[in-house]
Amino acid sequence: MTQVRILAGLLEPRTSSLDSDIQDRILVELFGKMKFFIIHGSYGSPKENWFPWLKERLEEEGNNVFVPEFPTPNNQSLDNWMKVFDDFYSSEVGEDSIFIGHSLGPAFILSILERLNIKVKACFFVSGFLGLLGNPEFDEVNKTFIAKEFDWERIRKNCENFYVYHSDNDPYVSLEKAKELAEKLGTEVIIVKNAGHFNESSGYLKFELLLKDIEIKCGKR
Repeated sequence: MTQVRILAGLLEPRTSSLDSDIQDRILVELFGKMKFFIIHGSYGSPKENWFPWLKERLEEEGNNVFVPEFPTPNNQSLDNWMKVFDDFYSSEVGEDSIFIGHSLGPAFILSILERLNIKVKACFFVSGFLGLLGNPEFDEVNKTFIAKEFDWERIRKNCENFYVYHSDNDPYVSLEKAKELAEKLGTEVIIVKNAGHFNESSGYLKFELLLKDIEIKCGKR
């Protein structure tokens, strides 16, 4: 297994520590040094699913990666999550920033975008949704994030590109929810077959497609 998988073989497999150092410098030249924010969902944490794997891979490419831990399900609310973000992470957001959200994460990122005075590089939304899900366990903790009117014009203005991923068999969030979100953002849904909720129980400890798309869509040419 190669340690570098960038743009269809631009870089050869690493064979020595010297090669590794050289390729690390090339990665930074290709992609620059960007700031990534990976946002978990309800009942989630930074240590689950594909988040640790993606963080490691992005850091190998010379980026700064932040994976905040938010209170959930106890004390979960939009205000409490925003306080965590404001206190520890908001000062890091700039034009070189990329947001990645899973499940409730995209809705939280939308609220962040509403407040920005800059345009971030991209947002990648995985299993995102708007509105209640019809599941009382989740609707109760999610309601402050989604039972609100979003400023869609400002949201679209504050992000260069949106990418929405959804499975054809998500047990929690219907495909129609993803289509609604994509329509509001002026983009299309990227449908991944048999991916469930893109979580560990669906076999998603890695997310190769997402990493590949980040490299291609956000890399420097």
